[in-house]
Amino acid sequence: MFSAQDSIGMAQALRLAEQGLYGTSPNPRVGCVLVRDGEVVGTGWHQRAGEPHAEVHALRAAGEAARGATAYVTLEPCSHHGRTPPCAESLIEARVARVVVAVQDPNPEVAGAGIARLRAAGIAVECGLMETEARELNIGFFARMTRGMPWLRNKIAMSLDGRTALGNGKSQWITGDAARQDVQHWRARSCAVLTGIGTVLADDARLNVRGIAHPMAMGSREGLRQPLRVVLDSRLRIPLEARVLYDGGDTLVYTALPDARKAALLQNLGATVAVVPDSKGQVDLPNVLRDLAQRGCNEVLVEAGSTLNGAWLRAGLVDELLLYLAPQLLGDMARGMAQLGELTSLEQRVGLKWQDVRQVGNDLRITARVKK
Repeated sequence: MFSAQDSIGMAQALRLAEQGLYGTSPNPRVGCVLVRDGEVVGTGWHQRAGEPHAEVHALRAAGEAARGATAYVTLEPCSHHGRTPPCAESLIEARVARVVVAVQDPNPEVAGAGIARLRAAGIAVECGLMETEARELNIGFFARMTRGMPWLRNKIAMSLDGRTALGNGKSQWITGDAARQDVQHWRARSCAVLTGIGTVLADDARLNVRGIAHPMAMGSREGLRQPLRVVLDSRLRIPLEARVLYDGGDTLVYTALPDARKAALLQNLGATVAVVPDSKGQVDLPNVLRDLAQRGCNEVLVEAGSTLNGAWLRAGLVDELLLYLAPQLLGDMARGMAQLGELTSLEQRVGLKWQDVRQVGNDLRITARVKK
């Protein structure tokens, strides 16, 4: 069905799409390559939400050479008017001969309509080339569109014996400089970085992106996009001088206790306060994720302590663990990575699937998916 040239063209489109890793949210990361008579005549990728899509950049680069070309696109071209015109119409107007799509768009506003529009115009369309890679690149976008929740990635730095802090709470620093710098890139690709009030009170965490020199992280003229900083604070104990309220980016505080006075003070500082209680007087975790999805969040990075880590896992809401493992032992009096409570049978355990293991500085970075 697909030729070697097709594979080469789509692989290049995926590499281009990856260049939008830090800047396109809430939109997906998309790349496009135009090939005519075996030669690449135009390339492009979506760089930032509200700006032209990948197909538009590629068509502009190709000019008249786009006529009769094959377009390799990592996601189905859009067919609806949003902040930019529909890309399917742009491809039709350019009179491309063929479009190869990696994966159909999960957005209900598109969901096959772009492909149908292209075919109705007489353009040959084939779908499914490197679909797995295209889905992985936009795993959060697919999650938000198909289940109404973002992809939840839980980052944990720990010792070889699974300890994240000493018994007295001290944890800075278990992992080395290289691992901590690597975390900044995961923050940069996330729409939101989330923690609990315990981490704010103990560490005065900022949760922003800093120290990144990678050119893909710099976006366009607007510079580095900061993720939304999210704090779960059931009783609204966050200090008004907490750095998470000041040092770059927007802040959203979820609480379970309505407190008009404290909420007003936080809002005067530029923060947003949302009340989402559960039946036990705690912040309702599933509703937090649903609300973040409504706010356009595709990927959420959790950086919290063992209590909140355990709560997310017990609720079955964690999709992926990002574990930084330091070559040291902290002993059984140190704090564990997640409070799961007592398990009385192995059937209660949290099953994982290894995704990636690599060395970062002197530490190991393990990526594992939670089996649902």
